[in-house]
Amino acid sequence: MTRRWLFGDQLGRHFLDDADQPALIIESRAVFARRRFHRQKAHLVLSAMRHRAAELGDQCTYVRADTYGEALASVRESLTVCHPTTHAALDFVNRLDDVEVLPARGFATSMEDFAAWADGRGGKRLLMEDFYRDGRRRLGILMDGADPSGGVWNFDKENRQPPPRQPTLGIDEPWWPDEDEIDDEVRHDLDRWAADGDVAFIGEDGPRRFAATRREALAALRSFVAERLPGFGAHEDAMLSSDAWMAHSLLSAPLNLGLLDPVEVAHRAEDAYRAGDAPIASVEGFVRQVIGWRDYVWHLYWQQPRSYRRRNELGATTALPRWFAELDHESVDAACLSGVLRDVARHGWVHHIPRLMVLGNYAMQRGWRPAQVTDWFHRSFVDGYDWVMVPNVVGMSQYADGGVMATKPYAGGGAYIDRMSDYCGGCRYDPKVRVGDNACPFTAGYWAFLERNREKLTGNYRLAQPLRGLDRLRDLDALVEQERDRGSRAP
Repeated sequence: MTRRWLFGDQLGRHFLDDADQPALIIESRAVFARRRFHRQKAHLVLSAMRHRAAELGDQCTYVRADTYGEALASVRESLTVCHPTTHAALDFVNRLDDVEVLPARGFATSMEDFAAWADGRGGKRLLMEDFYRDGRRRLGILMDGADPSGGVWNFDKENRQPPPRQPTLGIDEPWWPDEDEIDDEVRHDLDRWAADGDVAFIGEDGPRRFAATRREALAALRSFVAERLPGFGAHEDAMLSSDAWMAHSLLSAPLNLGLLDPVEVAHRAEDAYRAGDAPIASVEGFVRQVIGWRDYVWHLYWQQPRSYRRRNELGATTALPRWFAELDHESVDAACLSGVLRDVARHGWVHHIPRLMVLGNYAMQRGWRPAQVTDWFHRSFVDGYDWVMVPNVVGMSQYADGGVMATKPYAGGGAYIDRMSDYCGGCRYDPKVRVGDNACPFTAGYWAFLERNREKLTGNYRLAQPLRGLDRLRDLDALVEQERDRGSRAP
């Protein structure tokens, strides 16, 4: 049987054709030398790769080298590899002799099925909601015959509640893995590489919080479905300063490492609903993330032209400031931004609302270069990969694609953060104030963003009302000057 080359995000059993198939895993130090990744991301990826090699034993050839090319020079046999997850990796394997590229695995919808769905749209926008419904029908997930379970396709209205007036949601913490000797070896190697000047990292070191093996991933899945899924839906868009995890699953990292298959994850959640152990709103919201949004982002990454990553329709040209790039939360007074940066530094992870409405929102308001913001998200998050972050940041977060993914920019002022979090109560800034020493940088930034991009956004019907509101702001000139002076300083 031909040896299967497994990239570091293809570590699940479903990336092998047979349990006994010989495998190749390459650990390239150059990957970590080229860019400053979060320390916990580097640890997780290396731990997962080395654990997988240990599980496979003699059937796996594990090569440590500076580069993939150097490693492959020592391999004297033909290889197969499942479709890589990035343009750069695909280009690399396509240039190699004796390497056969197989169809992609690890997603709920194949590239062929997505192409058929897109072609059948007849030139209409490729809306995520339509794609998600098609996937539910095709896979038979949360369906009662031809109808969606619960009578409606999504429960967004039920799943957008503000947080309770308490420090945490009051549910148990997520399941945590126990580190072992492989983790010790990884930590020692990363320390040594950094001391030698070969690599540099951002963020804080461990403990490892995310599954690095199939067994750990299944334990995390079981724990989430039993203990956290019932409380997931209602507050999935809420933030609490003392509860970084809320009711989120933390399964994006093992999913993106290939340790879990999204369809099996969705079925586990559905089983909980069928058994009466979790409400339909929570289960539907979670399933939409796993087989809807995740797959949608994956396919848009490949469906859009490669130039998509360079889109900058709003003409954002400001460089990413050092305090943000270095996760320097202590220099930031704005409670929400400081708290979220603190959590990224500590864990290499925050859930989707801090990513979109705090980090991404602030970056877009300030006109930071989308390519730099995308790269930062890629390096700073344990679940961040090129295919994940290019559509999510260029399209969804920064609106740099001009509306391919989103019907309007996800820009919001302090009122949104005040409603959906507990950050504002102890903040030195007032979300209701837009000009002055206590002006909320998100409230002021929102209006400055609209004013700066007024001409580009005029045709967007969803922004007609706030754009008209600009003309009613008597302090608009002072606000614009204030935000210009603020520049890239930490707020």
